[in-house]
Amino acid sequence: MTKKPDILRIAIAQLNPTVGDVAGNLAKAREARADAARQGADLVLYTELFLAGYPPEDLVLKPAFLKACEKAAEDFAKDTADGGPGVIIGTPLKRKSGTHNSIIVADGGKILAERYKLDLPNYGEFDEKRVFQAGPELQGPVNFRGVRIGIPICEDIWGEVAVCETLAESGAEILLVPNGSPYYRAKIDVRHQVVIRQVIETGLPMIYANQLGGQDELIFDGASFAIGADKTLAFQMSQFEDAVDVTTWKLTDDGWVCAEGPMSKIPEREEADYRACMLGLRDYVNKNGFKNVVLGLSGGIDSAICAALAVDALGEERLRAVMMPYRYTSKDSLKDAEDCARALGCRYDIVPIFEPVEGFLHALTQMFEGTKEGITEENLQSRARGTILMAISNKFGSMVVTTGNKSEMSVGYATLYGDMNGGFNPIKDLYKMQVYALSRWRNSHVPPGALGPSGEVIPKNIIDKAPSAELRENQTDQDSLPPYPVLDDILECLVEHEMGVDEIVARGHDRATVARVEHLLYIAEYKRRQAAPGVKITRKNFGRDRRYPITNRFRDGR
Repeated sequence: MTKKPDILRIAIAQLNPTVGDVAGNLAKAREARADAARQGADLVLYTELFLAGYPPEDLVLKPAFLKACEKAAEDFAKDTADGGPGVIIGTPLKRKSGTHNSIIVADGGKILAERYKLDLPNYGEFDEKRVFQAGPELQGPVNFRGVRIGIPICEDIWGEVAVCETLAESGAEILLVPNGSPYYRAKIDVRHQVVIRQVIETGLPMIYANQLGGQDELIFDGASFAIGADKTLAFQMSQFEDAVDVTTWKLTDDGWVCAEGPMSKIPEREEADYRACMLGLRDYVNKNGFKNVVLGLSGGIDSAICAALAVDALGEERLRAVMMPYRYTSKDSLKDAEDCARALGCRYDIVPIFEPVEGFLHALTQMFEGTKEGITEENLQSRARGTILMAISNKFGSMVVTTGNKSEMSVGYATLYGDMNGGFNPIKDLYKMQVYALSRWRNSHVPPGALGPSGEVIPKNIIDKAPSAELRENQTDQDSLPPYPVLDDILECLVEHEMGVDEIVARGHDRATVARVEHLLYIAEYKRRQAAPGVKITRKNFGRDRRYPITNRFRDGR
């Protein structure tokens, strides 16, 4: 019988896997295990479905993918015959009871145990019930070198199923949780509270290992941590940074206590949001094999912050900024765009659109005869710009970064096949006032890992001037929209909180304005369905979280 140790060194592998890259993820796991071994670890805890990448979505319906994942798990288990640390790693497994979101525990060259996720999330960005079956029954703790370890998987500690309580009753001494928990603002506080609740119910310490990296719209921010049995923070790993940290646990009369581990500072709100956008853009571009990116730099706030994010994420040499002026483009915008590009150090080109727009207008003269000039003609400017950016993309292999914010996308203040063209949008889930806040923050800070310069990278005039699409003379956004502080508050009430019109009016808003914004929100759904993916920042982004019908006649109060 294995003698129970009085010290257990547990490494948390907070890494950035790529969905579908089974061989690459296995290589990352091996490298992390070697690092943990050098640090004297006994056990390495990886994150949820690490070998597959998370979330794998319908990939797990493909038999060849499941076989590749299971073989990688078996090969990794054999590695542990070297006498180094054991491993807990996530992988999908197909068994007689179904296809499960699983972990294996391996040591001494063998798989000691498999455990299956019981509580499958089916809300917001999660739809695991579509592709996985819940574990057939709760299996007890795993005996690892004499220590009885309970291993709930992510949602098993969030939902109503009493997984942790049952593990404690079955003799677990410590709980280790592999997670794929996506970022949204202030999510770390939510995670801490979830874990504290489980610690109170079980009386056991819990280690929460979380994935890092961007996967399409989702950002996994890491920030792994542990809460001791005394309900205090035992250790805290960094946010938005990969790491393999070894924590030392000692057996006392009161159970296992963390004696040593990192205590990293967690970024404040603006820094966290900015770094989430930066990480999301970097991983989307790099994981999808794009060498560089291109965007339209208009002299406005949205394209300026996207340019800053692109340089910070990828480096100045990988961004091409293009100014596409027309007759309504102001001298200020020309200067501001150039100043922004110069501050960032990226390539800057000017491609006038007078001739293509006039060409479109000339081609349509006969058909449009007798009609009044208006939005149609304005949108030709946007569509000409979109066509030019896509031509540059096709010619040079650059991904187009689209730059619309959440306020605009909410009310349809964007042109299909124009400024909505693009492969990815780093600010898609930021309201306009949040764009301003992050721009001011970036001018005073350089986030860790950023490749861009310090100092003012978004000219002050861009931040101070009234926002405008410049599609007609002296146009501003507020000609057709409420002031952005008002609009953003109404939208947050409607989108994030699903509040009714009466509730929003009670906050001090004009009823007619609220009703109009609600109407614009609903009728713009067809545009959002065709929008590029973008980083999720709020609790409810468009696409994965908020899924409204395009055909929809409901209006609150009517």
